[in-house]
Order: sequence, then C-alpha cells, then structure tokens
Amino acid sequence: MSQYIATVIDTTGIQKYIFGSNRLKENVAGSYLVKLATDDWVKTCLTDLGNVYIPKHNPGQAEPRINTDPTIIAELIYSGGGNTFLLFQDTEDNYARKFTQAWSKKVLVEAPGLNVEIAHQSFDWNQRLLRDVIENDLIQGKLDRQKRNPRPSAPLLGLGVTVNCISTGLVAVETREIDGQTRPISREVVKKLDQVHEANGELRKILFDPRKPRKRREQYDIPRDVDDLGRSENESSYIAVAHIDGNRMGKRFEDYGKRQSDNREFIIAMRKLSWGVSEANRKALEAVGSAVIKLIDEEKFEIKENYLPFRPIVYGGDDVTFVCDGRLGLSLAVKFLEKFEEFTQDLPDEKGKATACAGIAIVKTHYPFARSYALSEALCSQAKQWMKKETDNYEKPLFSALDWHIAASGLLGSIGEIRKREYLVQIPELDQPASLTMRPMRSHPCKNQWRTWTGFAKVVNDFNTHQDWKECRNKVMALREVLRQGKQATEQFRQAYNLDSLPAFPEANSVLAKEGWYDICGYFDAIEAMDFYTSLEE
Repeated sequence: MSQYIATVIDTTGIQKYIFGSNRLKENVAGSYLVKLATDDWVKTCLTDLGNVYIPKHNPGQAEPRINTDPTIIAELIYSGGGNTFLLFQDTEDNYARKFTQAWSKKVLVEAPGLNVEIAHQSFDWNQRLLRDVIENDLIQGKLDRQKRNPRPSAPLLGLGVTVNCISTGLVAVETREIDGQTRPISREVVKKLDQVHEANGELRKILFDPRKPRKRREQYDIPRDVDDLGRSENESSYIAVAHIDGNRMGKRFEDYGKRQSDNREFIIAMRKLSWGVSEANRKALEAVGSAVIKLIDEEKFEIKENYLPFRPIVYGGDDVTFVCDGRLGLSLAVKFLEKFEEFTQDLPDEKGKATACAGIAIVKTHYPFARSYALSEALCSQAKQWMKKETDNYEKPLFSALDWHIAASGLLGSIGEIRKREYLVQIPELDQPASLTMRPMRSHPCKNQWRTWTGFAKVVNDFNTHQDWKECRNKVMALREVLRQGKQATEQFRQAYNLDSLPAFPEANSVLAKEGWYDICGYFDAIEAMDFYTSLEE
C-alpha cells in the first residue's frame, strides 16, 4: 500500500492562552495543557485507534514502520516547531477522521480556550516526498488558509444572572480559594488549576533527578506563585521573566530535511534532530536548576521557606520561558544559553552547536505577568535582530546573545520607545544622540568583541567587590550621572577620585576605561545591573 494521509497539528494564540493570567499557577498549567494537547493526548487518541506506532525518543526507533508493516494503521512522525506530524493509512476506515474527532473532543473538554488547527493531505508514498507534502500542502497551504480565514467562534458569555471569571472575564462555573479569598473562575481556569499538581510533578523529575544525590533535596519545593520566588513581607522585590528562543532552528530543520533523498530518510532525520534538540533543552534546564540548587546549598543565596527561586513555564523544544528571583535572571539566562550550545554540539545534521537569544524582563513582583512576558519576548527579538546585523544577515557564524530591561516602575511604550526616551543622550563629543546602553550583547567571549556577557559580568563584579568601589555606592551613583555628560566629564570624574581607570572590559582598549564611552556608553548598564547580578562561578 502506498496511499497515506499526512496530518499536521498546530496551536494558535498560545501566548495569550498561557500568559493571559497574572497567576503563576495558571501560566504553568496553561503551558502544561499545551504540551498535553500536542503530545500526550495525541498518543492516547492514536493508541485508541488500534495498532499504531509511537516511537520512543531512541535512535534505535527512528525508522518508520507504517510503510513496511501493513498492520500499522497510524504513526506519530515527530513533533517540532510547535507542530505535530502524523501519518495514517488512507483507507475506507478513515482513521485520520476518527483520530481528529476523538482528539478535538479531548481538547475541547479538557483544555477549553486553547485554539488548535489540524489539516490533512492524501499523498502517494512512491510519488511524492513527505517533506513537500508537509511544507507546501499542509503548512503553507491548508494551515495558512485556515489561520487567515478562521471560523467565527464566540464564547457563550452567560445566560441570566452570571458572574465573570477573575482571570479570563468569561462566565464563571465555580469558585475556588485563590489568594486567600473565594474567587469565581471559568471552565478554562478550572481545567488549568486541575493540572497544576501534574505540571509540578513533571518539572520535579527534571530538576530533582533521583539518580543524582543532592544535598537537602527533600527540603526544596516548586514555587506555586511569584511570591514564592523570594519576596519577603514589606520588601520591595523583583522577578525576572526570561524568554529564550533558538536561532534559525526552523531553517536548520528545513535544510536537514532537504538533504534527505526519500521519505524514510526524511522521517529518520527529522526524528533524530527533533529528539536531539528536545534532549538538549532538557539537559540545559536541568543544568540551570542544578546551578540554583548549588547556590542555595553553598549558602550563597537565601530562599523563602523551601521554594526554589526558579520556575520554568515553557520548555521542551528550542524555546524556553522561565520566571525567577530578579537577582538571578541574567545569570540563569546566560547559563541556559551556555548549556544549550554545549548539549547541541553533536546534533545529527552535523552543523555544530545550536545558538539562541534571550530576553529578560526584570520587573516588580506583582507587575502584570502578561506584559512582563511580552517585554521579554520583545527583548529576545531585539537580541535576534542585533545578532542578524552582526553576522551580516547570517553570512557569518551565528552566536547566542541576550538583551534585558530593568523596570523600576511601570512601562510606557515599546522597548524601542523606552530606550529612545530614557537611554539616548546628547554628549559634546558626538554629533548625534548616543546610547547609554550597550545592550544587546554576546553571551560568550569572542575575540576582538567587547560587548560580551563575560566582560560585562566582570565589570559589574568589580563595581560590587573592588576596593575602589565596593563600599562607595554614592560614588558609583555619581558616576552613573556623570556618564550622561559624556567622555570629558567622565575623565574629569575619574581624575577627581584619583582613579587610573574604570573597571576594564576584556577585548576593549584603554580608551573605554578612561572615558567610559566609545560611540556608546560602556558602564551605564553595569551600574544599573549591580543589584541584579548573582555570580554562578566558583
């Protein structure tokens, strides 16, 4: 038999679904429900059809079986890039339709509010390449049309006397104890809260690997709310929301797929690459968790009660979103970038390590979470745009980069507008307004490049620990204001305090340490970040 149906599942509007609430529990559970809908429930509904093949993440199971075993009626191909791909036998039994009916009902009942798309395409295994069917017929064809012309759908907003949900604004169906009060919640929130325990259990398997003994493991718990991340009563505190996304991973999958000569090789290649990226993500996340635990075990970081000051929300592919204590956000994001590169060096496409960009929004603890996430996403995009420019539109090797913003109060406008308003100054030495910020920057050292996290962290550490600065906070704050006045004013400041130079950036010449500026300022960001830097080094 050579007639099959290729099926692709996609989710739309998941940012709103996951991050539409300001309650961490609901964000976490929303992400977990997306994972269930595109993975676990797919496998369950497939299995209910009969004899199907669902490979484990094992290279030995990468070969497809549906085209060699006529008793197999359906097969899970792979998941990647937010999509899930399936193959069904094209028979009168119409297994693809039966699966769609069962799966869509499951999503409607168990994950109300989650928008999904599914598309099917018949093809002849011996006549067409599966990669063309997926890319041209399904993703660029049917799915794009469905997204451009969605079927109108309006939630029932209630009949008679109703009360609105505190999170979604939809009709409440029951009440729950939330924030110490009885609150009305919609069916969407009910289903999310029902999954919180399972979501925490899955994360615990990653962060608290039972095969690896850790000191005081039994004392640690997964934070359930942003207040668990470290905020103390009557204390002004910050959280960091970090969004990390792989660089050009879709293009990498596409290029690897095009190198395969037939459908079997294509499926094997996509499975191995997808599994490799997912495993690298998991290992990098575990390494970040281990770094946090190590800080606590060595009493270098205090925690509130027994809660880890770190909570991943989205993870599993080439993108990650986590929330943590504001003092850890920058260092943990860099740690993830470092480990993601390390664990992707041996991907099966033999293209070397994968890179990623991170955006970190450091905000007050109870700042609206949806806006914090949107800011982190915008900052990640800024880092990607800068990386594209620095690599001459990807002609040079890609690299990992990060950008961040520390919001001491509210946010007014986009990140571009904020930087134009708050970080552009006119200094006497330059004809045009100059930037006080050196962000974005590379996450790792690079020859002849001074805008790196390594150099930045060294400068911040010098401001915090060097004898010229560590107990002179007023002097540091005075330098911050002088930097706004330009190179000559900075040099006069340095001479007035008998300083040979400012803390030096590796790979920068002596001019920067003398004057504080090139065409951009090298020290304003470091001073601003002094209270939000925690070293993970020995």
